[in-house]
Amino acid sequence: MKIGVIGAGSGIFSLNLIKDLCLTPNLREAVICFMDIDAQRLDAAHDLCARYAREVGMPLRIEKTQDRQVCLQGADFVICTALVGGYAPWRDGWQLGKKWGFRWGGSLHIMHDEAFWINFYQFRMMESVLLDVLRICPEAWLLMVSNPVLAGVTYLQRKYPQAKLVGLCHGYSGIYNLAKQLGLDPAKMSYQIPGVNHFVWLNRFYYEGKDAFPLIDAWIREKSEAYFQNCKFSDGIGPKAVDLYKRYGVFPIGDTGNPGGGAWGWFYHTDGQVEKQWNEDPDTWFQDYFISSNANVARVKQAAYDPGVKAMDLAGRETSHEQIVSLIESIYCDIERVLIVNVLNTRLSVPGLPQDFAVEVPAVVSARGIQPVATEPLPKPILAYICRDRIAPIEMELEALRTGRKDLLVDLVMMDPFCTGRAQAEGLVDDILRLPCHGEMRTWFGGGQL
Repeated sequence: MKIGVIGAGSGIFSLNLIKDLCLTPNLREAVICFMDIDAQRLDAAHDLCARYAREVGMPLRIEKTQDRQVCLQGADFVICTALVGGYAPWRDGWQLGKKWGFRWGGSLHIMHDEAFWINFYQFRMMESVLLDVLRICPEAWLLMVSNPVLAGVTYLQRKYPQAKLVGLCHGYSGIYNLAKQLGLDPAKMSYQIPGVNHFVWLNRFYYEGKDAFPLIDAWIREKSEAYFQNCKFSDGIGPKAVDLYKRYGVFPIGDTGNPGGGAWGWFYHTDGQVEKQWNEDPDTWFQDYFISSNANVARVKQAAYDPGVKAMDLAGRETSHEQIVSLIESIYCDIERVLIVNVLNTRLSVPGLPQDFAVEVPAVVSARGIQPVATEPLPKPILAYICRDRIAPIEMELEALRTGRKDLLVDLVMMDPFCTGRAQAEGLVDDILRLPCHGEMRTWFGGGQL
């Protein structure tokens, strides 16, 4: 069995993947082919991961290449984790967003890693990978873990219904942090966290077969204030998350409200004083994220070229919260399990949302494939916000991408909660398109003319 990894130069991701494979005896003879266009990062990730497999005595065959077609040849599973252009375009665009008065807080297509100028290149990369998969290894499953998972899965599954495609995100694992604070054994709980990627809500929660929402209520009454005194800003179970739960009766999980998912909702981020009131600080959160990411890259690089460093000391021996290897094992070895996936809502797994739009739901995964299960309805206000803040902007974005119409990009920006008028939206779009790195996008949206 062969697994191809596109964008494998992300050392920590690749190391966690290999670690999970090494902890899965059913896949002990798998071939894993790392592919990345950055030779230096590819070499570092490959060497460190191969060392980890040797240290734990797992006979994985780990290969590397800078040729995508070589990576895909004979693949049964393909993991796409690539980010076109790295982090620099994020930050350059965000500075322009701030210049034009945009803020963190539900600004999902501007002040977020799914900004329209990032997505433009991500869509093209994702589609080119999928077309290569359909041509070279058409029976392979494509696991999409690169953002934008929500828009990307929606776009690709609509256009290529024959593809075996699924989106994966670890945001759901925020439930385990909540369980830890409640003092619960994860093995004794069950839950549903439906919605759309980066906007999922705990609406069914059981512990030892009993409704566990009263345990959340008791924690809020008795312990939340003490927790808020010491928790870090933009915490996943901090003041904002608790207030959202009180408002709507379902608990936001993972990336739903934190900066990594766009820091929804805007009404907690209207100015610095409001953010301080709710212990929110998306700017510092992302600064810390970049510092941590760069430190991880440096650590992987240093460890890869220092044979005295044990890869196990870097990665540990506990499974990660990623579902990638579990999904591969379930399909390849026919081990039925329930996993959280992103697929089109064709079975109306999330009632009230369109059938041709991707949803994040539990699914039964086995050799029969991926079968989403029906979830309990979300509250009407949450469905309304999904339609307004997630579905409507993505539909506008995909139409702008399809037609190359710049005015639809402007309309997309006008949907932002911090947009005050068309002049502001046009100014931002023009400034983004003027950036030297966006020649391809400039051509697509207006033949290079501003």
